[in-house]
Order: sequence, then structure tokens, then C-alpha cells
Amino acid sequence: MPIEIVCKIKFADEDGNQKEKEEGERESLIGDDIPVVDRDLAGFARTSTLHGLRHIFQTGRLGIRQSLWALAFLASLLFFLYQAAKCALFYLEHPHVTAVDEEVMGEMIFPAVTICNINRFRHSALTDADIFHLANLTGLPPKDRDGHRPVDLMYPDPDMLDIVNRTGHQLAEMLKSCNFSGDNCTAHNFSVVYTRYGKCYTFNADKEHPKVTRQGGMGNGLEIMLDIQQEEYLPIWRETNETSFEAGIRVQIHSQDEPPYIHQLGFGVSPGFQTFVSCQEQRLTYLPQPWGNCRASMPREQFLPGYSTYSISACRLQCEKEAVLRKCNCRMVHMPGNETICSPNLYIACADHALDSVADDTSDKCTCSTPCNLTRYGKEISMVRIPNKGSATYLARKYNKDASYIRENFLVLDIFFEALNYETIEQKKAYDLASLLGDIGGQMGLFIGASFLTILEILDYLYELIRDKVNRVFRRKSSPVKKPTENISTLVMDDLKDQSSIEVRGRHPEGAYATTMLPNHHRHYTHHGVFEDFAC
Repeated sequence: MPIEIVCKIKFADEDGNQKEKEEGERESLIGDDIPVVDRDLAGFARTSTLHGLRHIFQTGRLGIRQSLWALAFLASLLFFLYQAAKCALFYLEHPHVTAVDEEVMGEMIFPAVTICNINRFRHSALTDADIFHLANLTGLPPKDRDGHRPVDLMYPDPDMLDIVNRTGHQLAEMLKSCNFSGDNCTAHNFSVVYTRYGKCYTFNADKEHPKVTRQGGMGNGLEIMLDIQQEEYLPIWRETNETSFEAGIRVQIHSQDEPPYIHQLGFGVSPGFQTFVSCQEQRLTYLPQPWGNCRASMPREQFLPGYSTYSISACRLQCEKEAVLRKCNCRMVHMPGNETICSPNLYIACADHALDSVADDTSDKCTCSTPCNLTRYGKEISMVRIPNKGSATYLARKYNKDASYIRENFLVLDIFFEALNYETIEQKKAYDLASLLGDIGGQMGLFIGASFLTILEILDYLYELIRDKVNRVFRRKSSPVKKPTENISTLVMDDLKDQSSIEVRGRHPEGAYATTMLPNHHRHYTHHGVFEDFAC
């Protein structure tokens, strides 16, 4: 019976490709695939820092102990994934918390104080032309000194800014006394500002050089006495949108970084009373999206002329201005800008309707987001009646008025800080990325005993596994199976029994393979290098 012997020769310069040749020869000649994946997975399980794997992937048959370890590992893994998913979902909700704190200061910037007389036009300051042009606003019938009918009256086109500036209440006439932190002040310490109430005045409006107060309590802020001049209030002939039945002033306490929006944010002060306003500064900090919905001021942004900081008041004024411009091709006096100011007729016929449409508009055309940094002032208001019986005669003699006039027109406004501290209300992230990673790391260590380096171990193992698979696929496609000619010697020993060792040596005079039947590699395989190993 013939016997076939398969021999393999290893040469010293084949070290770079030895492993690939061995794999190809095993698959082509022997046809026995070694389970590399199982062996590698078991080795990875023995060396991995992931708890439990070494007890599951062991040599031998799968027993009860390994099955219990596998169930315990899967249960821990599932619970860890459940907890990690909950943490991730909570993080994606972007929750926030609000922190309240209080800071004590040695001195504080005093807020800006805007005051407006509720009456927009002084009756004595209106000319016949003014009454004619403002008929739709004031409700007064047009007239002239000669008794002409309204249709016969001819007046040049009015300048609304000039009318408001000229006929509005003048602070120099209203202000009877002024005191700030013990120092006297005058009308020159106020700046003119235009609002829906016409000509108004703001104290401490200069944000570059604001006034400061160094002590809290009454008498350490702004104290003013005003005469509201009720005899100058317009008589009411008929009601219009601008008709006012009140007497007094409107006051708004605000930051220097925002314009006054006094017709909605102001509070009223009545004549015949001394009104005390105790303030506390509040600094609010909100979070932008996705945690909140605030709007941050952009660098060098000038959202409203004269104001470099975004505010809700500035946004509303800008929206109102754009609505009036679209509908009327002009702006109202209190709206900042360089566009043409609407005439008195357009105030009623167009501008007021445009403002009403902005207020009634429920769409997102004019949505003013809350600024990310906001300063506001909490207020506590109290009042007492003035003058008392003893001071009525004195005040009447001092200001050359009678006592009834003092009671009907005079008021005292006292604005001060409750204490030299401010309250901070800050939104903070309730669950940030560091908290998410910390919770996931804690759950991972508790249930499966893994860490970030364990994840790198798994990724490294998967990379090597995929790389080996890809290399095998490409090697099979690119390299055909080699015939056993060079490194493989096949010897058929059918008649070797009849041959003597002398004959065998005669075939190989060099005698290098006399006992093993090796071919002479010095003559036939010199390109392979020095002979190193031979095996059958």
C-alpha cells in the first residue's frame, strides 16, 4: 500500500510572511479550521477587567456554575443599561434649578427714575393751530379768535415733536424741591424722554456716570416735591383714546440699560400724599436654550438707538415702531429713530390702530424673549396724606398758593433702597454633562464593574477581530492556493523497501538528506535562504 508523506520546510527569511503561509497551507492541505474566535474570546475574558466574563468563558463544557454567572452578568448589564438610559433621557430634558442669594454692598448704583404727568398737553400752552391739529387727540373743538368755522381754518402742517415738547408740562415749573442723599438737585439733573404720556423726565439716566447711594433707608435716596398743575389739564368735551380722567404722575423705576415703558410698567402717585417707595435691587440670570429661553446681548449690538443692551422694553418699542412704519410710513414721537414723525391726524387714523394690532397680535411676529441678564427693582409702596393742618398754611404762603391748591396738586415722592444689598436669582443647570458621566460611571462600576478603560478594551478587541476577518477575506481573494512544489515535498514510498541506503546516497552525493529523504536545497532552493527547519 503506497504511503504519502507531507513535509514542510521553513527558511530563515520567511519570518515576515510565515503566518500567512501557514494559514493558507492549513486550509488548502489539511482543511482544518482552528476556532480562533473562540480561543480569542476566552483569552479576552480571562484578561478583561469586566467583572463576570472570566467565570462565563471557561474551557470545557457549559455547566451550571457558568450558566448562573451568565444570567447574573446579563441581569446586571440590563439593569445598568436601564439606569444609563434614564440618566441620558433626564439629561436631554435639560432641567434647571433656581438659586436665590443675597449680596451685601458698601455702595450701590441708584436706579433711573422716570416721571410723567398723566396730562399730555397743557391747556394754556395750546395755540389755535395746536387745538385744530390735535382735535382728534384731545377732543377739543377747533376754534380761532375770530369765530371762524373749522372748515374755514387754514394752518400749516404741524410738527408733532414741537407740539409735544412745547405744550408738555415743564419740569422746572412742576419741581418744587429735590434732594438726593442729602444734596440738593434741580431740573438740570433730569433728562427729557418721550413716552406715550408725552414729555417725561428721567433722573439718573446717565449710565456712564450714575449716582450711587452709600446708605439705605428713607432720606438716603431721591425725594422730590411736585406740583402736577391740575389747572392746566385739558377739559373733556368728548372721549378719545387719549382722554385721561386721572390726576397725578406715573413713575417707573428701571435700570439705566433699558428705556422707560412707563404706560405699562409704571405706577401712579396721587396728589395730596407723600408716597414712600422702598426698593430692593434684583439681579436675574437666565439660561439660554436648551435649558431656558433667554436672549443674550450680542457684542457691539445696538438693538435700540441709544441703548447697547437688549431689554424687553427696547424690544417692545422696536416692534411697535416697525408696525407703525409698515402701516403708516412714519413713527410716533416716543419711538426712537430718524424716520418721519406722524402728523396728529395719522395718530388717530393710523398709528393708534397699528399699536392696537400689535397688542392683539397672538402670532410670533413680535415675541420679546427675556434677556439672559436682567436688573429689576422690587417695590414696597406706602403713603401718608399731605399737607397736615399745621403745614397747609405754611406751604400756601411759601409757594403763593392757597391751602386747597396744595392739597389738590402737591405730592411728595421718596424713593430709597431698603438696604445696601441686592438679591441674585440665578438659573443653573440641574444636570450637566459631568453629572451624566458621573452617574453612568457609578452605575457601570456598581453593576458590571467596568470603567472607561474597560470600554477601550472591548473596542480594541473588536477592532482586532474585525481586522483579522477582513485580512482573511482579502487574502483568499487575492492569493490562490499554492501547489506543494517548493516548501512541500511529497514522497511515495512504494518501492523504497527494495532500495538500499547506498542507492539513496548515490542520488544525493552531498549526503545532506541521507536519512530523511530531503531534497538538496543548496542546488534547487537557494533563493529561499538558509535552511532552518524541516518537518513531516
